[in-house]
Amino acid sequence: MIPGPFSYHRPATVADAVKLLSTLGDEARPLAGGHSLIPMMKLRLATPEHLVDLHDVEGLKGIRRGGNAIVIGAMTTQHELLASDEIARSIPILREAALLIADPQVRYRGTVGGNVANGDPGNDMPALMMTLGATYHLDGPNGAREVAAADYYQGAYFTAIEAGELLTSITVPVPAAGHGYAYEKLKRKVGDYATAAAAVVLTTANGKVASCAIGLTNLSETPLLADAAAKIVIGTSLDPATLKQAAAAAEAIMAPAADARGPVEYRKHVGGIMVMRALQRAAAKAA
Repeated sequence: MIPGPFSYHRPATVADAVKLLSTLGDEARPLAGGHSLIPMMKLRLATPEHLVDLHDVEGLKGIRRGGNAIVIGAMTTQHELLASDEIARSIPILREAALLIADPQVRYRGTVGGNVANGDPGNDMPALMMTLGATYHLDGPNGAREVAAADYYQGAYFTAIEAGELLTSITVPVPAAGHGYAYEKLKRKVGDYATAAAAVVLTTANGKVASCAIGLTNLSETPLLADAAAKIVIGTSLDPATLKQAAAAAEAIMAPAADARGPVEYRKHVGGIMVMRALQRAAAKAA
């Protein structure tokens, strides 16, 4: 289908973009890569009267190290994330996950900020950012503020962002040296959302798990942190019984929708399998 009519705006600064979003109100939507918004507009599931294109806005792109954290501009594309030596060296799970997002055509256009900002439960980066303890920088008519990724997602397509605000960057703490990581994703075909996916970041000491965080993708109306499952594995060598207990604890918080990817019980079952696989592979990578 063809989208409904809309007015097009292309601001040059963050201040201009925020002013437009504030002035135009609920009828305006920011446009980043467009891979979520444009299909919804074509299906008339979204009918904004105004599009605020962010491609000319200064300062929204780039990846830089700041102390013990990496700052990623919201308009940085998945392809640019994949090409970054800093990401590969410091937070390699971001690269691993980006490779599993859609296909190369989408990754050349799709942005990191767009992936995390709109609250789509099927997007890969939100649960990963929660697992890494990331913080989102928001600019709005009342100034700037920061929101932890874990506090940002409140429901499907419902987030902590307020009227007129724009997500401008993401700050990701660099995991400890020698950490292990894995992003396991089951999908029906290239380009599809996950049937179920799990992110794991952990450290080990003396052959046992010393710290662990587990995130879940597309297994509820929001990304999830499986804190109880992570606590189960700490202090263990990830023996088969512990892995099963962790998977069961993760499954207990899952609430996926029954859809073309499978019924609820199937999606929860494979979600548990993704958790076990990610734990095993992350532990194998840990120094």
